[in-house]
Amino acid sequence: MNKRGKLEFYGGEWMSFVPFIVFLVLIVLTTFVAGSISNGALWIPAFMALIISFFFAKDKKLFSNIIIDGMASREAIIPVVCWIFAGVFSRILRESGLALGLAGTSASLGISGTTFVVVSFISSAIFATASGTGFGTIAAGMGVLYPAGLALGAHPALLAGAIVSGGAFGDNLAPVSDTTICSATSQGVDVPGVVKSRLKYALTAAGMTLIAIVIFGMTHSGTATVVGEFAYDPKTLLMLIPVALTIWIAIKSGDIIIATTIGSVLAGGTAVMAGLMDFIQIDPSGEVTRNALFRVSGAGLDRTVDGIVYTGINSMIQVVLLAILLFGSIAIMRAGEGDIKLLNSLGKVAKTAKGAEFSIMGMTISLSALMGLNAPAILAVGASFAKPLSRRHGISPYRTANLLDATSCTLVYSLPWTPAIIYTIGFTQDSAYPLTALEVTPFVFYAIAMLIVMVASTLLGIGRNDNMNGRTIEDLENIE
Repeated sequence: MNKRGKLEFYGGEWMSFVPFIVFLVLIVLTTFVAGSISNGALWIPAFMALIISFFFAKDKKLFSNIIIDGMASREAIIPVVCWIFAGVFSRILRESGLALGLAGTSASLGISGTTFVVVSFISSAIFATASGTGFGTIAAGMGVLYPAGLALGAHPALLAGAIVSGGAFGDNLAPVSDTTICSATSQGVDVPGVVKSRLKYALTAAGMTLIAIVIFGMTHSGTATVVGEFAYDPKTLLMLIPVALTIWIAIKSGDIIIATTIGSVLAGGTAVMAGLMDFIQIDPSGEVTRNALFRVSGAGLDRTVDGIVYTGINSMIQVVLLAILLFGSIAIMRAGEGDIKLLNSLGKVAKTAKGAEFSIMGMTISLSALMGLNAPAILAVGASFAKPLSRRHGISPYRTANLLDATSCTLVYSLPWTPAIIYTIGFTQDSAYPLTALEVTPFVFYAIAMLIVMVASTLLGIGRNDNMNGRTIEDLENIE
């Protein structure tokens, strides 16, 4: 909350939206030029949004203080801390070879064709739910499941779409996912409660996805091009133990830091004891021959310190910096009372709880589809727009968190220009069956199914009072 008073802008309250307007315009221009955009590339639009809006503020000193307040707020720091801890945990799982173990087990059982596609979706969903990374799941799945599936006669585009769908499922549901953390913290509610209330949506969409895969697979198939041994290390399946324990701890404790701290120790310890990676490597030659939690390589001035823990933290830096910059823009908009103007305007359209939910969904889908990224869209919409709008209409904050997360995991995973699709087809270029973006897009069934589920639930009013247990919105405000 802004405690420094109103920030006046030349042109009135609406000018407090200049940071978001600049941000979106620069995203469109960058996407048009580059073809796609990454978290890191979004730093420039986010930073320039602050620079340009500076000149519209009447009190430059107040503008500066508000940016600092926004970036240093608890609202901004909570997801940042969670991302860092979750990044280490997910990286340990990824480097342990768990995805390879899941794929290899399926192949060794003689599973092929559409059945392998079904197993691929389930395996990807499990891995993504455990690790909380949609892109990490795509990387693991497309690197392992896709070539194996081609050899076993799976339909190429259907298989790729199933892997992306599994990543979207986990991104939507995982307690350690950045979208779950963002959606929950932006609404001031606990992650375990959000995950529990989200199950009915995610599982329904997953069921619809499986049905769609089976129906399409009954009439279409691939061509087995390579049949042979599929090598994998059965010991990688031991990593399912820390995965299950971490998810259980997250749900029971209600604290992601506790869960991912214990999970990282358990996962790292399991991987080291199983011989899947080393605890520490010190190699003056600088040659990397095996994964290690901690690594010191090289000698003298060329010495470097890295490893899986380092990589896990480093993988979160881009989204962390982006979030901090975005919270600066959010603070400016709030201080300029642009949110009040917007809410008053939306109030004329969103006169009912149903209208408010559709407004939240529309803003989230539009922004995430435009960016090609979902966590930044949740950050931009959640605290500033969705929270006050939903509470004005008595909508449960758990429901609002689900609207933000579920809808942000739809088109962002299926539109042909989004990083998820571009990333996916990149893994197929040197395969037996290269794919184009337009070939994969129709087969990301989970994105379509989740969109249908959320629209239906809004029309029917399902979940509007999730986890309220007789409490009022005022009760929840007091808890916060």
